[in-house]
Amino acid sequence: MTDEAHGFATEQVHGGFQPDAGHGARVPAIHMSSGFLFEDFDQARDRFAGTDDGYTYTRLGNPTNADVERRIALLERGVESILVGSGQAAATIAFLGVLQAGDHVAAARSIYEGTKGLLVQNLGRLGIEVDFVADQRDLDEWARQVRPNTKAFFAETIPNPKNDVLDISGVADTAHRAGVPLIVDNTLATPYLVRPFEHGADIVVHSASKFLSGHGAGLGGVVVDGGTFDWSVSPERWVHLTSPERSLGGESYVDRYGSRAFIVFARDVVASRIGPTPSPFNSFLLRQGIETLSLRVERHSANALAVASFLEQQPEVTSVDYAGLASSPFHDLAQRYLPRGAGSVFAFTLDGGEAAARTFIDSVQLFSRMTHLGDVRSLILHPATTTHAGKTPQERADQGIDDGLIRLSVGIEDVADLVRDLSRGFAALRGAGVGAVGAVGAVGAVGAVGAVGAVGLEARVGSDSELASLEHAVPGNHVIAEEL
Repeated sequence: MTDEAHGFATEQVHGGFQPDAGHGARVPAIHMSSGFLFEDFDQARDRFAGTDDGYTYTRLGNPTNADVERRIALLERGVESILVGSGQAAATIAFLGVLQAGDHVAAARSIYEGTKGLLVQNLGRLGIEVDFVADQRDLDEWARQVRPNTKAFFAETIPNPKNDVLDISGVADTAHRAGVPLIVDNTLATPYLVRPFEHGADIVVHSASKFLSGHGAGLGGVVVDGGTFDWSVSPERWVHLTSPERSLGGESYVDRYGSRAFIVFARDVVASRIGPTPSPFNSFLLRQGIETLSLRVERHSANALAVASFLEQQPEVTSVDYAGLASSPFHDLAQRYLPRGAGSVFAFTLDGGEAAARTFIDSVQLFSRMTHLGDVRSLILHPATTTHAGKTPQERADQGIDDGLIRLSVGIEDVADLVRDLSRGFAALRGAGVGAVGAVGAVGAVGAVGAVGAVGLEARVGSDSELASLEHAVPGNHVIAEEL
């Protein structure tokens, strides 16, 4: 592509593409090779010395993976990215690229439970401490968490399951006043809805298994560096980046790479040695998903707003946690940071607790009962007995995880079918006498879709037998400690 400005959809299709000089293939090849040939003795030496840009070993770099890295870095407006095997691997690489024993992290409490466990248990065992900010909108609370050994702030743009949108620029400014970078998990927003670097974030991570892929067919993660944090300002705080390095001929990473110091260190020293390398085949699947990202996320968000608006009208529902609704306390932040939509992962709470949630979830047919997010298929889960089951009742209450709370990841199906399926859950509640009564029926629910902005979306309403033909079962006898 030329240097002229392009739209997001154009970049997601063409960004980072390098023509295949050998065969002229328009779709980049899948390079399923552990290692790569050297033409001669000198080329091998030069590649290991870093003076030749060719590939040596897939754990250190692969052409298929590099194609995806270039495209994601472009979409996020970062300087470089590292593709890894999962979102958890991405968070690990980002943290270990900044932190060492004795350091401290200030993190939002409203983050993915797996990342929370990584910070508390895994990094905690390595001598890294973390404190959680209960109200991430309270910038003074972020400031109060800062210690002399604080080295990073961490939060998510759209947290799961409460959809409590992050004030990115406010938290970034607070982090920078403390002299530390803000690391942001942008999984649920994707760069189509918001680019955190444009609001002051310094490092972005993704679980690429979610919306970036969309198809749910493979795992992946990515770390993106904005190239904006100046690691040279306080060299004593970032000794791994500012101290002389023998492998760099006595230069430091900052001396050699400047604004790219973090991402080069994270790739060459952290990721290459820990080894969370994705399969090039999974990278190919990820690239296929990215090419339709904007189309999918636009539909995801429109469907989610319609579904959330429908849920808000039901008397059995005590609350709907969706920032796209005017009733949300985070609606102002959604309007500021997410003008294209507030994503499609959110929760709603039923009056009647776990019994109501069980009846509701067991009654739907189109929503898949499974742990995953960002799939083209709509998904449903009960956090209190799955993703947050390891928390005490008080800890769940502190996080707003009521026994009647249900999480949805709204897919790209016809929205009328989704509303009809959810109406089946409410009908089951009324038939079972659990919770409140008197809401609109399925026919009225489908009719209400047009009133909440779903104009332009297909509204095919299948018969009961047609929906039943789509019903499926997921084996449920595998015990897990936290959400996968």
